[in-house]
Amino acid sequence: MDYTLKELMTICAAREIKNNDIVFCGTGISMLAAMAAKNINAPDSVIFFETGAIDSRLEDIPLAVADPRIMYHTSANGGLMEAFCTMQNPLSGTRIVGILGAAQIDLYGNLNSTVIGEYDAPDVRFSGSGGACDVASFVSRSIIFMKMEKRKFKKKLDYLTSPGFLDGPGGREKAGLPPGGPDKVITDMGVMGFDEHTRKMFLIGCFPGITPDQILDNMEFEIRTDRAVEIAVPTQTELTLLREKCDPHGLIL
Repeated sequence: MDYTLKELMTICAAREIKNNDIVFCGTGISMLAAMAAKNINAPDSVIFFETGAIDSRLEDIPLAVADPRIMYHTSANGGLMEAFCTMQNPLSGTRIVGILGAAQIDLYGNLNSTVIGEYDAPDVRFSGSGGACDVASFVSRSIIFMKMEKRKFKKKLDYLTSPGFLDGPGGREKAGLPPGGPDKVITDMGVMGFDEHTRKMFLIGCFPGITPDQILDNMEFEIRTDRAVEIAVPTQTELTLLREKCDPHGLIL
């Protein structure tokens, strides 16, 4: 391969972002995916951060959402309130894409980023939700980055931090949440989506050299694979812009 799996994952996420989408992202690969989309395929997308920078130009990749570089040539610099009000605004809500990660995910796209094991005496305690629960609850669609491992794709989460489709069709509505939910799960082996009727995860495509059976071997639950295709490899233009424009120093890649 003349590309890495991290590069392919980033470009797969960038391809999901369209012009005029408003992208709410955090640190690391999610920030890089938003930058890649703006430089490759969605120049009119808008990036904003929970720390209040809205419509960041991002000439140089920031190291965190509190890095002053996120404030360069923004349309507005506010705070947490402005960021979360932007995310929950019904006038812009249908255009907002959230990019998330987690320690565990289940069949319906619910996420755990709080504990592994029992909550009161966990084997591992993570930093928790941050803004992830708000993002998963309010944005119209979210893109989730996950490493393809059986311990991460769980039949039952150790803790529900951020809602996907909860228990299936109508689950979000019964909980009082607005329409929306997870759209894509991007892993280091392939890409998953969610059926519009059952709300269950299914396999959209495998990365080159990966089979559906290999993906199923890395999950605790079964998903449909009959619609799976091979994911298109990155083009040279995509790779050049990602490496030379978005992350020239390899800080994320």
